[in-house]
Amino acid sequence: MNPQRSARRSMLLTLSFDAAMAATAMIASSILIWSSDAITGPYAIGSGVLSTFFFVLAVILGFTIRGVQKQVWRHMGWPDAVMIVQAVGLSGLFYLPVMLLLNGRLVAPWATFLVATLLWTILLFAGRMIALSRSTQMPLQIFNPVSRSGQPVLLVGDVENCVTVLRRLQMSPQGSKVRVLGVVEMRGADPGRAIRGVPIMGCLEDLGNVIDVLRVRYGQTPWLAVTGTARSREGMLQVLDIASTHGAEIMALGSDEAAQILEPVRPADLLARPERQLDIEPVRNIIRNANVLVTGGGGTIGAELSRQVAALSPSSLTILDASELNLYAIDMNLGAMAPTVQVASRLGDVRDMARLTDVFQRAQPDLVIHAAALKHVPLMEHNLCEAVLTNVGGAVNSARAAVAVGARRFVFISTDKAVDPDNVMGATKRLAEIAVSRIAADSRMSASMVRFGNVLGSSGSVVPLFERQIAAGGPVTLTHPGVTRYFMTVEEASSLVLQASALQAMEGAADLFVLDMGEPIRILQLAETMIRLKGLVPGEDIQIVTTGLRDGEKMHEALTYEHEQVSPTRVEGVNRVASPNGHGELFDKQLVALLEAASRRERSETLRLLGVLVPEYGANCAFRGRRHSA
Repeated sequence: MNPQRSARRSMLLTLSFDAAMAATAMIASSILIWSSDAITGPYAIGSGVLSTFFFVLAVILGFTIRGVQKQVWRHMGWPDAVMIVQAVGLSGLFYLPVMLLLNGRLVAPWATFLVATLLWTILLFAGRMIALSRSTQMPLQIFNPVSRSGQPVLLVGDVENCVTVLRRLQMSPQGSKVRVLGVVEMRGADPGRAIRGVPIMGCLEDLGNVIDVLRVRYGQTPWLAVTGTARSREGMLQVLDIASTHGAEIMALGSDEAAQILEPVRPADLLARPERQLDIEPVRNIIRNANVLVTGGGGTIGAELSRQVAALSPSSLTILDASELNLYAIDMNLGAMAPTVQVASRLGDVRDMARLTDVFQRAQPDLVIHAAALKHVPLMEHNLCEAVLTNVGGAVNSARAAVAVGARRFVFISTDKAVDPDNVMGATKRLAEIAVSRIAADSRMSASMVRFGNVLGSSGSVVPLFERQIAAGGPVTLTHPGVTRYFMTVEEASSLVLQASALQAMEGAADLFVLDMGEPIRILQLAETMIRLKGLVPGEDIQIVTTGLRDGEKMHEALTYEHEQVSPTRVEGVNRVASPNGHGELFDKQLVALLEAASRRERSETLRLLGVLVPEYGANCAFRGRRHSA
């Protein structure tokens, strides 16, 4: 028997049991009322048959509407008990009008109905308790809003959000997996009172003592489930500090509000920026029924961009990546996520113009998103020519290939390291910004260059490194305690990149956009927070070691130059940057010379030309040279 037939059979059996118990209860009620002193004469069989028939019909209707037949008895919990009571009441409402219409033909209708409802409710719960006792040996758990076998949880947040969470947990089947012991209110409001039967145990200052008391009382440390104001960056850091000291694990509610599943807090949760209400229609209008091509589509950012594009019903989606493993992963992911979208996965390098020409001619893209790049700052310092060939040559090749096939839009993913670059990676990205804008200006293709900072969890970022080091027991290596960086989740960054692509509508125009990254985050604070997320204490359980800044690294990054003018756009979180481009005809010749020097692996000449084409980088290199020679 297949799973669908088995599920339908189980639901039919459940409904049949409930209907049979209703019939049994009504017949028993009729006999009990007849046998009492209040009724005289022979037993009225007709009255019993009529009342039983219509009562069972009302029960089938009420229980089907409420969905009681979908319950799995061996997993019964408090939400299921509430649902049964609701269904009993609904069935009674359906039966009452019929009972009143048949009043002249029924014997003692009100007494019979009330006794039948009581008997029927007892039989319903008795059957389920027997099933529950066979699977869990705890048949009375169905009547307890707090699961005795669930994971102990202490809810931390403001009253308003805690009420919502408790309501959803108590009404969700997932709620039986946790046992909410109490609430810690961030502001300390209403101490000693209770929310939906769950006591408020104090404020944030009391959290440590509450954890210790609950650990002694229940024999295990409760999870801390954060919600509302506790999810803010400041609130989360405060809770983390207390939790790690007392060995408690912090959990957060997942994105599926209906399920209310608790999951570990991620470093991305620490950004805690207010959710932006973005209008997706402008993006949908340029992607729906369009051919889209994403270079570097297997990387962290490229893969997320590909997923978001696939969700907007493009005519086709072509993904180009040089990594076979990454390409395979995103191909399988999109096949499961968007099976109706025509996806073409192409293996190739953006440095190979012949391969690019072939891929672009097959794809005939309307929109090209160029995410392919080499991004590891210290590695690019020691692999200068490869950085130039990929980050500059690859961007130029992709833009020219897009123009050749008549693409309407080109989106270039840049970086905050392109601002006043102190390293090869930033300088190559800045040069690519200029080169792409010049190619667009000489064509009918519009171009959008989008700058943003670090993406949490991307390959080569500090988050995966810290996670590996913490898992190994430390130490966590930090370049400098004062280093700060801008961070954004990959989902948010990709969403805003697509929004920026829709802002550029003029043919041959090239605009530079910068994403609102919020406030920069200290890397030391990030490291300490990630250690605390594991319930450990920084400096005690896991040591933090300072190694010094690596080649090309800055203490702080910026998103714009001082001479660039920033203005808001209609999209919240995306700003337009007016960046004067003073490069003349000599620029193109120097760019060709740079790429040729890089292809010959002439490092000194490549470095010199890169400094000429990106004067800010040349000045920084000269300053470092004078400083080291002094």
